[in-house]
Amino acid sequence: MPGLENRVALVTGSSRGIGKAIAVALAEAGALVAVNYLTHADEAKAVVESIGGTGGRAAAFGADVSFGAEAQRLIGEVEKRLGPIDILVNNAGAALVRGLDDITEDDFDRTIASNLKSAFLCTQMVLSGMRARKWGRIVNISSIGARIGAGSVSVAYGASKAGIEGLTRAYALRLAPDGVTVNAVAPGLVDTDMGKPLIEAGVPARIPVGRAGTGDEIAQAVLLLVGNGYMTGQTISVNGGSLFS
Repeated sequence: MPGLENRVALVTGSSRGIGKAIAVALAEAGALVAVNYLTHADEAKAVVESIGGTGGRAAAFGADVSFGAEAQRLIGEVEKRLGPIDILVNNAGAALVRGLDDITEDDFDRTIASNLKSAFLCTQMVLSGMRARKWGRIVNISSIGARIGAGSVSVAYGASKAGIEGLTRAYALRLAPDGVTVNAVAPGLVDTDMGKPLIEAGVPARIPVGRAGTGDEIAQAVLLLVGNGYMTGQTISVNGGSLFS
């Protein structure tokens, strides 16, 4: 586990699920964590209290990071209260279940904004500080759906996550000389609210390891990337053997 004392981390969409696990893991490693939420204020407060109860440091911040003004407000509030952001985990997103015959233009736009545009906005707003300090870690949460098409969710979801991986490589190439690494983690099926319908449908039986993953296992991959200054532009697959990159 990397030593992250005196580092400030922002995890978008971290009131529950994978984001919550990442926030907790970063706090356990010593980081001061900004827990971002959209509508689940009570859950975000509970995450902060849980981190504080084990000696960690965290604070909750509400914002819809798919809008530029909201993302800018969030970054400003985090830096005012906690300090300059050293670690950004772009986890916020949406998974609207839509078939080919019922997906709308609005569904597509909302998914791209939530899953891809939000990562662009938040990344752009922390870059100047990271580059000036010659240190930064950006981790984008992708999905196995970027490679297999995310047929169980929607074409928009698969496209948004594939875009995340392209965005990751593009930023990594440009930021490597500045000491800023940019990587992605692509989970397979994970035991979260989003994954429960697939778990109940028996999908884990088709995963080589025989089960769904946990949020903690995804968080471990994020910590690996945060602690390694020589890995950049990579997508780490954590999917129980469901897909080999």
